[in-house]
Amino acid sequence: MIHDTSDPTQPPEQPAQDVPVQEPRLRGQDVDPASLGAEEDDEARLPEPVDDDAGEPASEGTFAAGRAAIERAVKLAPTSPGVYRMLNAANDVLYVGKAKSVKKRLASYARPTGQVARIARMIAATVNVEMISTATETEALLLEANLIKQLRPRFNVQLRDDKSFPYILITGDHWAPQILKHRGAQTRPGRYFGPFASVGAVNRTITALQRAFLVRSCTDSFFESRTRPCLLYQIKRCSGPCTSEIDFPGYTELVREATDFLSGRSRAVKGLLAAEMEKASNDLEFERAALYRDRLAALSAIQSQQGINPRTVEEADVFAIHQEGGYSCVEVFFFRTGQNWGNRAYFPRADKTMPAEEVLGSFLAQFYDDKPPPKQVLLSHRVDDQELLADALNVKAGHKVEVLAPQRGEKKELVAHALTNAREALGRKLADTATQTRLLQGLSTVLSLPRVPQRIEVYDNSHIQGTNAVGAMIVAGPEGFLKNQYRKFNIKSDKLTPGDDYGMMREVMERRFKRLINDAAEGKKPSDDTVPQWPDLVIIDGGQGQLNAAREILDALNVRDQVSLIAVAKGPDRDAGRETLFIPGRPSIKLEPRDPVLYFIQRLRDEAHRFVIGSHRKLRKKDIREAGLQEIPGIGPSRKRALLHHFGTLKEIERASVADLGKVPGVSAESARKIFDFFHPGSN
Repeated sequence: MIHDTSDPTQPPEQPAQDVPVQEPRLRGQDVDPASLGAEEDDEARLPEPVDDDAGEPASEGTFAAGRAAIERAVKLAPTSPGVYRMLNAANDVLYVGKAKSVKKRLASYARPTGQVARIARMIAATVNVEMISTATETEALLLEANLIKQLRPRFNVQLRDDKSFPYILITGDHWAPQILKHRGAQTRPGRYFGPFASVGAVNRTITALQRAFLVRSCTDSFFESRTRPCLLYQIKRCSGPCTSEIDFPGYTELVREATDFLSGRSRAVKGLLAAEMEKASNDLEFERAALYRDRLAALSAIQSQQGINPRTVEEADVFAIHQEGGYSCVEVFFFRTGQNWGNRAYFPRADKTMPAEEVLGSFLAQFYDDKPPPKQVLLSHRVDDQELLADALNVKAGHKVEVLAPQRGEKKELVAHALTNAREALGRKLADTATQTRLLQGLSTVLSLPRVPQRIEVYDNSHIQGTNAVGAMIVAGPEGFLKNQYRKFNIKSDKLTPGDDYGMMREVMERRFKRLINDAAEGKKPSDDTVPQWPDLVIIDGGQGQLNAAREILDALNVRDQVSLIAVAKGPDRDAGRETLFIPGRPSIKLEPRDPVLYFIQRLRDEAHRFVIGSHRKLRKKDIREAGLQEIPGIGPSRKRALLHHFGTLKEIERASVADLGKVPGVSAESARKIFDFFHPGSN
């Protein structure tokens, strides 16, 4: 899908103010870090099983009480379209549904017989029903999807989609448009191309587009501060508009070609480049011909990376669902401009008895709650209310959207391909989960834990002689590492002696468990209710000293009996396989070097070490980056940020003249002189 938020009749006068915050610079000042994308881990996980009593039938007494509550609601229910919510005694939403006639739908729940087990359990738990009337059934469908994502009712299909999709943005607020990766609200003027299934696919595509069209990827502040071309110009990934290496008409033509290519006119663009290459070759301008050759090769690389590219499908999303072992997997493929822009697997939470058609229908309504629909939606199963869903997507997209389950031709082949991927993705996830379960059971046996842990937290600290001290917590469970649960702790206490590892561990543990206790006391609900919030096992990276520090905090907070605790000390010469496990109240133990449980513990510890080291390095690089400005009198945090945002690096600030420094917002002529004199003493 392509979105154009720019106004061609009104040329932009000022750059946008919502430029994303950039990561600390990892390379020299000749390359803007905005052009250096990093891949992200978008791996989904299987949902937690529905409550243990999900298979038990409802008792006659509770079922009758639930029916009575629904019958009372039927008397007040409207006959018009709307949305209804069933609530339990704790006022938690059990189920959100929509209906063409709310009164008729609720009346169907009030029947004494004929209810399937899942519906019967829902009725039995119901004590109240809330209703919202809507003008049309389409509005009811859209509202239902929105409420399900917000409220996460127990008896609805729940789509866990906490990450927005990345897009490619060609900006429209600068005379030299920038190409960049974009995620989140599409508020910046320009043209958006996507969605892409992963950040890695976007980064690879942008790199290839830079080679093909030489469009800049640097930020506006970096662009404006250049006095000579950067490294990207030298390696032929930018045409250098910042220093007029290319004129305005020439750069505009490159941007137009890139836009045409992303808009689906790839054949025309390639034909034009091929013709220009042939012309340059005939004119004996071999260097220019080689440039066109390299650009054509880059375009071919983009198209080869896309995998299967359909011949007859220009813009479509393909959905296929596979069910096995009580779980569902929905595989989604994205096709835009006749190219495959990647795929993603989802594992929605749903009752094991729900058929694939029902799960897929509920999934679709929630999926497009915050995403633009394409022209076609291809399904592996025909879903209920398919026509209604198409009408709702028409309203949301502002153009006609086809929703169909193809039976023949290339569209059928695309759906079959997606179904194969769904089957394989669910198989891999189930196998990984089974392996993880066996490891957790083995860990429980070795450590004599009261139960198999469902949430393991691992803690580690990192610092250099006490500076930039940071603690970190990683989380693992039956689904592997839960990266959305990771936390880092900047060590704040002024009372700690620099380098006091025990004191750092006490601070981290105290902050973590005080937060858990306070949240429980205040009745705060977690953002992800499928993951337990209290750990069953806490692993400390360290020896007996770190273990004692952690025990002190757990004892002081009276939670020692709720959490199992161990420490993992590295072996002699830090050799892997010779670790010592310290357990409170028991002698230390060593496992056999080839023990799978030891490998598992090593993986947990190494992941915590990786995460905390990364957090420490980011903090240290930020300090190094800003250290040169901290000694200038009269330069506080706001001016420091403004200077770094404007010039990019400390080196560029040092090179700047008094006049250039005075152009930075918030920097007066007097402050500019102070900064200049600091870097150039004795220049007066």
